[in-house]
Amino acid sequence: MGCGTSVTGSRAKKSERAIKAAILIQRWYRCYMARLKMRRQYALSIFQSIEYAEEQAQLQLSSFFTFMLDHFTHLNETDTGSDVQLLEYERMIEIPDSYHGPQLSFPLTVADTNSLLHAFKDQQHLHARYVLQLLHETKKLLKQMPNIIHLSTSYSKEITICGDLHGKLDDLLLIFYKNGLPSEENPYLFNGDFVDRGENSIEILIILFAFLLVYPNHLHLNRGNHEDHIVNLRYGFTKEVMKKYRSHGKKFLNLLQDVYSWLPLATVIDSKVLIVHGGISDTTDLDFLNSFKRNKMKSVLRPPRQDIAVKGMTRPSSSSSHRRQYTSDLLDVGKHMCLLHDGVNSGPLLEAPYLESSVCMPSMPSELTAKEWKQVVDILWSDPKNQNGCTPNKVRGGGCYFGPDVTARLLKRYNLKMLIRSHECKQEGYEISHDGQVITIFSASNYYEDGSNRGAYLKLSPDLIPRFVQYQVSKWTHKQTLHQRVSVVEWSALKSLREKLYSRRSELIAAFRQYDPNYTGKISATEWASAMESVLHLDLPWRTLRSRLVQLAPDGSVEYLSCFNDLEIEPPIKEVQPALVETLYRYRTDLEIIFNIIDKDHSGLISIEEFRQTWKLFNSHLKIDIDDESIDNLARSIDFNKDGNIDFNEFLEAFHVVNKFENK
Repeated sequence: MGCGTSVTGSRAKKSERAIKAAILIQRWYRCYMARLKMRRQYALSIFQSIEYAEEQAQLQLSSFFTFMLDHFTHLNETDTGSDVQLLEYERMIEIPDSYHGPQLSFPLTVADTNSLLHAFKDQQHLHARYVLQLLHETKKLLKQMPNIIHLSTSYSKEITICGDLHGKLDDLLLIFYKNGLPSEENPYLFNGDFVDRGENSIEILIILFAFLLVYPNHLHLNRGNHEDHIVNLRYGFTKEVMKKYRSHGKKFLNLLQDVYSWLPLATVIDSKVLIVHGGISDTTDLDFLNSFKRNKMKSVLRPPRQDIAVKGMTRPSSSSSHRRQYTSDLLDVGKHMCLLHDGVNSGPLLEAPYLESSVCMPSMPSELTAKEWKQVVDILWSDPKNQNGCTPNKVRGGGCYFGPDVTARLLKRYNLKMLIRSHECKQEGYEISHDGQVITIFSASNYYEDGSNRGAYLKLSPDLIPRFVQYQVSKWTHKQTLHQRVSVVEWSALKSLREKLYSRRSELIAAFRQYDPNYTGKISATEWASAMESVLHLDLPWRTLRSRLVQLAPDGSVEYLSCFNDLEIEPPIKEVQPALVETLYRYRTDLEIIFNIIDKDHSGLISIEEFRQTWKLFNSHLKIDIDDESIDNLARSIDFNKDGNIDFNEFLEAFHVVNKFENK
């Protein structure tokens, strides 16, 4: 008896120890997974904060870009010509015998869409003549459509809704592989942002437009905030088109402005589900949105404003000498002109109260009204928030943040059940908010970095209960452990953030030293976090991030200069003042936009004189304290072959922040 009791007790103790061990392992694993999840979340927050700050910067420069476009339209005419002229231009484009890509025959058939899919999988390009024909036919079809499309699930039983694709062709092909190709039995709605950022934006447009022409009642497209020709200047699509279709790219881009402007603004399914790209505001009026002439809205960055006519400034020819003189004239006007921005949502106002007698500025009403502009901006740029109310979206710089109460009021007003939108990258590819009344769907996986996020699409059946399908295009990440994937994403996010710090180095040091009057090189963590946010305005958890960005002293204080120690511009330009290098790095994307506006043939070459005038024109707007001699020294130093021209793309690449230790 005693022996049996002893054995039973021993087994019980072993079992108890095993259970305790299992509980400890389980607890450790949960903590480990929670830490990984937190690291992924803050990496995504860094990426998003930087992305939205860039969008805000571009919108805040809307008045300047409007001024540039108004006075350089002679170089980049936006008029695509009549349909007759366009057809004549198409006929002039010859297809050589050496072309072995897909050949389209209009009206398009399923065989044509299959041919395009196979060609793009093999990284072939569609010939320029077919692209132009496709855009022309798409424009004609879109012009026949209403501003708001009404669909029903009663015929197909299910509709697939996709969010942002952003030039990621692999995601689109994976969606078609998993969900089937568009057809009468398998309708799709793509909710905007087809282009920019990714490498295959033009291929995505071609595929979507081709399916639209084959199935005009079963494939539907909403306009996104990136279906905007000025936004494309900044985020890559313009450069992609000019690289792939150099001799005809300008014609494509001009025609795309019209195509974008005719894209429908919203879709309603079964009279119960509203789908828009961004969101809504407390003033969103669906009846108004459905009634105005939507093609007046060419770009968010060209809002209604008082026009400025400058007498005595003759529009020049496209010759470089005339172009330089005209730029110089604009600079003279810019020095006298005050560009006021009365908040992003109200649009910029251009005023020049006192100019020379040869200059006058009659008020010329814009065809696009302020109400029309704001209504479209709100549905393309807005984001949901958890708190009630509607406030300006200062993070992006356009649209608003709308709360659950705003959603509930709009749904009740129009007898709707749900709002589906896109516009925001979500870690799992989708998100449900506002008590289930708002769904965000995002279809570009690996948006910021390989492994950063999943993509998703949703299927909506007559019961209006969404069914989500997630995926992630994997080239090599599937071979890595979860810890490795998170580390890669985290490293990439911190790298982007460090580059942001470097671009504001002087301002950050000045902010740090307000807390360090004795130049000890150390401040408290709270002071460091406050200084970082006051300069960068990224709304990040700086105290949490400090151990990843700076060195900490033994007493826990922050050695604030250490966040710049590992960074440098490569290649170093010794002849240029460090302050100028920092400034040019910060504004290099804006300089590229300005140059693309001026550069008629998109050759990528800019004369030294044009470079000087471009910078001075930009400087007159931002009031940057850089003297002319510094700019002249920079221009001479980057004219490597001394032919009087600068390769602008090489110039932009020269201002690239690298880690010193990686470089070594």
